Amino acid sequence: MKVRKALIPAAGLGTRMLPETKTVPKEMLPIVDKPAIQYVVEEAVESGIEEILILTNRSKAVMEDYFDYHPELESKLRNAGRIAEADMLRKVADMAHITFMRQKQTLGLGHAVLCARRFAGDEPFAVLLGDDIMKNGPPVTAQLIRAAEKYNCSAVGARHVPLDVIHKYCSLRYEDVPGEEKIKRLLAAIEKPRPEQVYTDFAILGRYVFTPGIFDVLENQMPGYGGEIQLTDAIDGLARREKVMAVDFDGRRFDTGSMTGYLETVLEYALESPKTGKWLRDYILKKAEEFEK
Repeated sequence: MKVRKALIPAAGLGTRMLPETKTVPKEMLPIVDKPAIQYVVEEAVESGIEEILILTNRSKAVMEDYFDYHPELESKLRNAGRIAEADMLRKVADMAHITFMRQKQTLGLGHAVLCARRFAGDEPFAVLLGDDIMKNGPPVTAQLIRAAEKYNCSAVGARHVPLDVIHKYCSLRYEDVPGEEKIKRLLAAIEKPRPEQVYTDFAILGRYVFTPGIFDVLENQMPGYGGEIQLTDAIDGLARREKVMAVDFDGRRFDTGSMTGYLETVLEYALESPKTGKWLRDYILKKAEEFEK
């Protein structure tokens, strides 16, 4: 199988980041000099994805504008001799074939994936959460695609998380795959488990590759945790029908959908940026000295 399509769900209301996300989508908040969602799109493109569907809502039209051409601004930059900046804007718009669709009701991540059924058709497809940024190592989506194509099945990105926070994620039951160190076969999954429901400390973190079989499960999926159609519940059902792999991916995940996660992401990228790294390191050291006084 060949994975060439990706869905980026970005229709959430951003309630963890209010009041700034009342009018500015959390996916458009800047990480140094690019909005968060651009990092996600770039990961998809670097993973070989050719077509991307970004799922939005009625208050996020600015994302469509961002990935569109801006002839007036480009012309002004070129006339001023700022060719590199004009080329950069055009490159953002030309990264991939990107389309947008509104999720008219926010009924959960499972419902968001189901909205992509016509887009995916009978092809496998990747899902990248719009507020999760993956850093270091090969693109996480590419790691999942390799596993999915090798075993001709769905694959999810997973990591071991501390048991005292597993209730914020999901918990996976799995078995080893002969000859594989980083790939496990997923047997069951439960969303935001209570202590007595925890299978293991292995949890899915923001990246997926699905066969079209996920849609058949989602169509009949009853609401779960929080009264929403939970994607984790559908993955649990899919694993009972067909093979699903869990990939212990290389890389670090940043959750830009919470204030502390967003600030951590900004600091991480700003410290490594040639534009801001030295200044920020000096500034942090200076502030640290002031705090010690």
